[in-house]
Amino acid sequence: MHSIPCSRFARLAAFRCGRAALFALACTIVPAQLAGQRPTLSGATRQYVAVDSSLVALINVRVIDGTGAPARDGQTLVIRDGRIAAVGPAASTPVPAGALVMDLAGKSVIPGLVMVHEHLFYPTGPGVYGNVTESFSRLYLAGGVTSMRTGGNMNGYGELNIAKAINRGDKPGPWIDATAPYVNGPNPFGQMRALETPAEARRFIDFWADQGATSVKAYMQVHRDVLGAAIDQAHTRGMKVTGHLCSVTYREAAALGIDDLEHGFLAATDFVADKKPDECPGQGKGQQTVNAIDTSSVAFKSLVADLVKRKVAITSTLTVFETFTPGRPLPPGIEVLTPQLRDQFVQMQGQIAKAPTSIYTTLLPKAMAMELAFARAGGLLITGTDPTGGGGVIAGYSNQRALELLVEAGFTPVEAIRIGTLNGATYLGRDKLVGSITAGKQADLVVIAGDPSANIADVRNVQLVFRQGVGYDPQKLVNSVKGKVGLF
Repeated sequence: MHSIPCSRFARLAAFRCGRAALFALACTIVPAQLAGQRPTLSGATRQYVAVDSSLVALINVRVIDGTGAPARDGQTLVIRDGRIAAVGPAASTPVPAGALVMDLAGKSVIPGLVMVHEHLFYPTGPGVYGNVTESFSRLYLAGGVTSMRTGGNMNGYGELNIAKAINRGDKPGPWIDATAPYVNGPNPFGQMRALETPAEARRFIDFWADQGATSVKAYMQVHRDVLGAAIDQAHTRGMKVTGHLCSVTYREAAALGIDDLEHGFLAATDFVADKKPDECPGQGKGQQTVNAIDTSSVAFKSLVADLVKRKVAITSTLTVFETFTPGRPLPPGIEVLTPQLRDQFVQMQGQIAKAPTSIYTTLLPKAMAMELAFARAGGLLITGTDPTGGGGVIAGYSNQRALELLVEAGFTPVEAIRIGTLNGATYLGRDKLVGSITAGKQADLVVIAGDPSANIADVRNVQLVFRQGVGYDPQKLVNSVKGKVGLF
């Protein structure tokens, strides 16, 4: 993630449009009822801003709009008051008088990433997760993430409060759909409550909805009656429910009305022959049975068809599984960790490399094939990164890697970009506001050196990140936390 100073490609426009051209431009500007306001930023946030103008024109830019359509070269994109006012070919898209003009020849713009299994905590020791809300929120934004859902809450109010602070402009970061603490049954995790009755589940959902949580995550030991009550109550409060399940199968959760299932199909226990109701047979056993299932089998196709019919989304989290797989490259971004955490992760990778066998050697490709099959069957595949496991999944950097892994799985680059943008926005119910580059939508945009529609690895070359029309310098955000992630 490298920045280019605004002065290298920006200049004030001296163009003047005729009245007819201005009228044509006005017709493309967002309707009054959708008009948004640019945020009022604190001094602490403003230090990371490279572009702060109410009227910006990006010219000579390649637009990859997030819909899966081919890239369009030679485009002009106009940002006015935090919204995309116009986008189209340079010849038919006038630059308004007084705009800050940024010549982006050779560069691409994609929608801000909408990632849906993110965390604001990180493993700092065996079974221990540290609160990294400050550093991770900056890194997510630096990596091009402008909207995210947290995939489970380990520290109660931490992410709720930073979500509010970001919305006020007090801190830099993406818009956050903040989950409540995990909905789980009796469990071995010291940072999770055990919910044992439907009544407890309903009270739990109501309490956290009142505190400002906007999403719910169920976990591995939850029972069906508790999960069903949590889903019903969450839907009553306007919240969606996802789950990293084990005691409840995917098919059972879908019948209960769950909205999303985490970790592709690697958390599914549907294929465990001796699975007992409301009991987790062990994550390892579930993965062994998934590894043995063929994507062309009746069992897998039947499950996929049921999920598609019930409109249950699947979240891909290939980045976390890659860290367990021998022979894979070290993940990007580990240099931002504290030296102790970086060394701890590198040592773990050395142990994985020396292991005589690993299920992940075949399980990672199986996960990819299953996600591709689900999407090809008409399922809504969304993506996130899950910065837990043994570490090494670094906010921002891992989100870019997630798109690379989707391409490795068989998606085209523009399909991978859609999964990481418009699909996520669609799941969150925010697709009328963000997720694609369309006149009228919020100006959440990522400027990239190169062409990720041809070479997905170019997605790592983030030059500038617009959120609500304000352009943030990714390198300043990274530098503010480099070598310190794990401390705050």
